[in-house]
Amino acid sequence: MTLADALAAIILLALTAYVLFGGADFGGGVWDLLASGPNRRRQRHLIAHAIGPVWEANHVWLILAVVLLFTCFPAAFARLSIVLHVPFTLVLLGIVLRGSAFTFRSYGGERDVEATWGRIFAIASLITPVLLGVAVGAVASGAVGGQGAGSTEQFVTVYVEPWATPFAFAVGLFALACFAFLAAVYLTLEARETDLQEDFRRRALAAGVAVFVTAALGLLLSRDIPLVGGRLVAASWALPLHALTGIAAITAFAALWGRRYHLARVGAAAQVTFILWGWGLAQYPYLVPPDLTIAVAAAPRVTLELVLGALGLGALVLFPSLYYLFKIFKTPSSAPPTTPPPPRR
Repeated sequence: MTLADALAAIILLALTAYVLFGGADFGGGVWDLLASGPNRRRQRHLIAHAIGPVWEANHVWLILAVVLLFTCFPAAFARLSIVLHVPFTLVLLGIVLRGSAFTFRSYGGERDVEATWGRIFAIASLITPVLLGVAVGAVASGAVGGQGAGSTEQFVTVYVEPWATPFAFAVGLFALACFAFLAAVYLTLEARETDLQEDFRRRALAAGVAVFVTAALGLLLSRDIPLVGGRLVAASWALPLHALTGIAAITAFAALWGRRYHLARVGAAAQVTFILWGWGLAQYPYLVPPDLTIAVAAAPRVTLELVLGALGLGALVLFPSLYYLFKIFKTPSSAPPTTPPPPRR
């Protein structure tokens, strides 16, 4: 493995952390939108309590991935930021709207203001994961290769058609299902009351089925994409990876069925992790298929060495800080009160 390969692997690990933590925050917004039944106000209160202390910190993983891509693989960053500027701009707007709406909902004061910002928060949480998945699908399909600034082709041909495809939107729906699945599984542990645990247990089982259905749809549509679809089925690592993913999925479902929520969290996180790593392996050695490999897109070696050293120093600050944050806000003693505060008038 070269130094460029190692840094590309770190980007994939950063994206994995963002999916497991930040993705679950997006999934919480989905369940906020779909809250129903007599417990819907308590469900929303639980979701707000679960993501409130950590949702900003979870974006550090996305920031890390973007900065590493910009610094270590500038050619890939340029290609992606130009060709996919439409979905990425919408993603950025969704992230900003979601965060702002969550804050304004919490401190808006009036009940109608709280409801309005709550809807914006939930809708942004629904749309943003789909757009992130659409961008991944566009990259994986190889449709982003070859275009760039200064093209004389029409705007739609260069900047819309690469991502506005059935396969890309299937990946977007798959990402949404994965995020909702993670959130529901995590919330079974956040809840301290049995009825709330049962609410999110049922939602987790339903979201797990959605993950399977959307994964099958994406795999079906990827048959015409040999770089990804072919390798996901025929590569030497494909069968072991699918086996591990299946074991993790069965473990998560069995644990949810038996109400073993800690084991369910481990199984769900492992399942989504193996899925994401499968995408990385299917694309390797390409950063942007079909023409931009890790070696071709890499910055000069001195830059890669300096970045790797900076990562080591940054880890000495980042990991203890995150541990301290989760230690304070994600221990049993930080459980929300049984009854949410009275609604604002």
